[in-house]
Amino acid sequence: MSLQDLRRFDVPFDDIKKQREYAAMAKSVLDARMGNGKKLAYVHTFGCQGNVSDSERLKGWLRLIGYSFTEDIERADLVLYNTCAIREHAHDRVFGNVGALKPLKAKNPDMIIVLCGCMMQQEHVWQKIKKSYPYVNLVFGTHSHHRLPELLYKVLRSGKRVFDVFDTEGYIAEGMPVSRDGTFKGWLPIMYGCNNFCSYCIVPYVRGRERSRKSEEVLAEARGLIASGCKDITLLGQNVNSYNRGSDEMSFAQLLREINAIEGDFRIRFMTSHPKDCTFELLDAMAECEKVSKHLHLPCQSGNDRVLGEMNRGYTREKYLSLIAYARKVMPDISLTSDIIVGFPGETYEEFRDTLSLIEEVGFTSLYTFIYSPREGTKAASMPDPVSREEKGKWFRELTSAQENIASKRCQKMLGETYRVLAEEYKGGILSGRTDGSVMIDFPGDESLVGSFCQVKVTAARNWILSGEISR
Repeated sequence: MSLQDLRRFDVPFDDIKKQREYAAMAKSVLDARMGNGKKLAYVHTFGCQGNVSDSERLKGWLRLIGYSFTEDIERADLVLYNTCAIREHAHDRVFGNVGALKPLKAKNPDMIIVLCGCMMQQEHVWQKIKKSYPYVNLVFGTHSHHRLPELLYKVLRSGKRVFDVFDTEGYIAEGMPVSRDGTFKGWLPIMYGCNNFCSYCIVPYVRGRERSRKSEEVLAEARGLIASGCKDITLLGQNVNSYNRGSDEMSFAQLLREINAIEGDFRIRFMTSHPKDCTFELLDAMAECEKVSKHLHLPCQSGNDRVLGEMNRGYTREKYLSLIAYARKVMPDISLTSDIIVGFPGETYEEFRDTLSLIEEVGFTSLYTFIYSPREGTKAASMPDPVSREEKGKWFRELTSAQENIASKRCQKMLGETYRVLAEEYKGGILSGRTDGSVMIDFPGDESLVGSFCQVKVTAARNWILSGEISR
């Protein structure tokens, strides 16, 4: 038995069965109070795709309890916020939104307010909620998602506030119902948690240690998605490259090959890939699997080795560039995207210039760029940080300007080329969709094409925005 096996704890199926019984009991209480009419829930997700996937499972429980869903918060009988702890802006947005619920609760005292997710796993946050937001009914952390029916039933039966937040290395709960947000795009979590402890990141503290779902569970869910008509599957994990690391189970590269072998016309994506665990085996699998998108999101965070060391990233600039070189060798048309943190504590302008030179050398399709945001409880939060926010803002604008130029040149090279695009949205006669390389293209077409693959020829490139037409 591996160390990873010793750390994981699978929620017994009987426990999930018991939660279904709690769901039935909660529904009975609500039916007695509100009648058998429609009960509406408003669910809002802050943060990453992992949170979106979690919310689909929470909505599965709510649907089983008898709720339908509304986008109008003022009509809601239950409001659930699934929160994010990654950056200060996300924190502030959550508290602002919770504060705005006070008048709605005063107007509708029977409204149930639920807060869950990463923010609620932090003691200073849930203590603040308990003290300053008395109208919140239920608070639970990331390790209690599978217990939503039980916790909601406690609120309904007791009329008291319920807080269920505890520390653990983390569970894996299979068999939860799922209420998916779409029909042709699907999120598929393959693992949870993180062991990396990057010095700026709160994730290992709020999500627990790294644990992988069994491959047979992942493959069964993938088959179900494909059978239901899903055309775009995104495999999710804080570090998908670590899937089953330390065990005799299949690697992430092998998992990609297994999903690729499932019959059907669909595309496979994944988020997020960590450079220190990215292997040539994975890049070879991407190149050889025709259904795997030739798009790699590989967060570099910085182009300077000293800063990377302080971040505890586990790789050097040279190692990162060697991965990029090999990826381009086996996939010449690969699309590369990344994350960049500007103004990490102690970073100098000269070190920041190394990041600028890195993005020029790589030529990323796009970047997710952030000014460093301290997270309470992380190592970086206590590091000296002499550079002002104003100065970091100047660096940030320099970075985004450089990336805009790179993206513009790349888009110009796409003029006249034809790409296979999944039409994802329709508005005013215009369809929008992504290429295999995750580049968005707008093109005229009929709404009936949403959810279908189209051959689209690029006819115009404005900075990083592409326009095209369906190729006949």
